[in-house]
Amino acid sequence: MHTAFFVLLGASLARYLARHGPEPRTPWIIALSVLLAALYVLGPVLGARLTARRMIWLGAVVAAWAALVALAPSFAWCAVPLFYTGLRTLPPRAAVTLVAVLTALVVAAQLRLAGWPDPNVLLAPPAVAAITTAVFVTMERQSARRRALIDDLVRTRRVLAATERREGMLAERERLAREIHDTVAQGLSSQRMLLQAADRVWETDPAAARAHVRTAASVAERNLAEARRFVHDLAPADLAGGAGLRQALAALAERESDAGLAVRLHTEGTPTAPLPALVESAVLRIAQGALANVREHAAATTATLTLTCLDDQIVLDVADDGRGFDPRTPAPQGSGRGHGLPAIRARLRRLGGTLTIESAPGEGTVLSAAIPLSATPPPEPR
Repeated sequence: MHTAFFVLLGASLARYLARHGPEPRTPWIIALSVLLAALYVLGPVLGARLTARRMIWLGAVVAAWAALVALAPSFAWCAVPLFYTGLRTLPPRAAVTLVAVLTALVVAAQLRLAGWPDPNVLLAPPAVAAITTAVFVTMERQSARRRALIDDLVRTRRVLAATERREGMLAERERLAREIHDTVAQGLSSQRMLLQAADRVWETDPAAARAHVRTAASVAERNLAEARRFVHDLAPADLAGGAGLRQALAALAERESDAGLAVRLHTEGTPTAPLPALVESAVLRIAQGALANVREHAAATTATLTLTCLDDQIVLDVADDGRGFDPRTPAPQGSGRGHGLPAIRARLRRLGGTLTIESAPGEGTVLSAAIPLSATPPPEPR
């Protein structure tokens, strides 16, 4: 629109000079054309906001243009860009009034050129003004809808980002709860049981009490290593330093074995490719959680870990000869227990695995966790 204004202004001045040549009013017309061009250039400098300076500027532009039209009616068509200038600057009613005044001046100037009441001269300028106003109003409405849509999208994006952050925090809390349950909480539970056992035989069997205390100290040392590793990168200490899953399970079985519970490890098959770190960590944590449940709830004397490596999945079976239970019966509310199995299920669910529990009162328990190896496991949330 700015380019159109200067093209029309230059064309009108060239038309006047070509048709009329030097006249007494020619210097005035040239001076007014230069003044109008200079005033128009100041518009973008003043900004689009309706201020007193911008109102004065618009009045000066309209006055310079009206003086030019009075001297040379051929400058009348510069009014079309001025329509948009008025519509952009003024409120709607004031802008329509300005457009009507400019249109009347254009009609009067064109009638002077025609010399008689030409119907085209009477109808064309109002039609152009009406089309210009309608186009501008439509564009403004579309722009307003587009701005509203953009604002809605920005708000929606912010809400979505906040929701994703909140879900990430909840997932991280759940993961940390599983990690703490499988490391610190289990170690503290074992220490408590050992110290309670030592307390019971402290007077009657000092040797057994000292053995329990030494075992508790060993568990505490191991738990401290787990806690330090947990703080460092949340990876199982048994898998640190490049130790494989078999070695980690063997170390776990040896550590969990004592006079009251014998833990054995069996392995079947060899994986065709190195197991993903997340799978190894999940299998080890599941074994730790399952043995913690055996020690705390089953009153078993023997537990067996069986690691089976197939082409498409890895399976960990944990069997004990304890008191058993009904898997369909949930843990009592408020007991402070019952987090072990949900944590195991959550780990398997994240890796696309399945959990099967076979047990009955008085018949022991077999826990079977299967993890597929066909897809790369998703990373834990950080």
